[in-house]
Amino acid sequence: MTSEELDITFRNTVNMINNHVEPFPADVLLKLYAYYKIATNDQSSPKSSNPLISAFKTNALFQSRDISEDDAKRLYIETANQYFLYRK
Repeated sequence: MTSEELDITFRNTVNMINNHVEPFPADVLLKLYAYYKIATNDQSSPKSSNPLISAFKTNALFQSRDISEDDAKRLYIETANQYFLYRK
């Protein structure tokens, strides 16, 4: 997959996730969160009104810290596809 194809697939997958109305399991959400932040090079600190949620987000980012932007896009796509595959 070329870099351009990866970007297009990533954006389409983000839209698919954003348009999904049913709740996601927490572990899937945390993975998607970390992969998205890395893929988009978002350096902002995790924010939540609940300190526990912020801690989980920070931990998810910490566990994914050595992943490149392209690998994060691939993992985001893979995680989303796997979630929807097993929902059917």
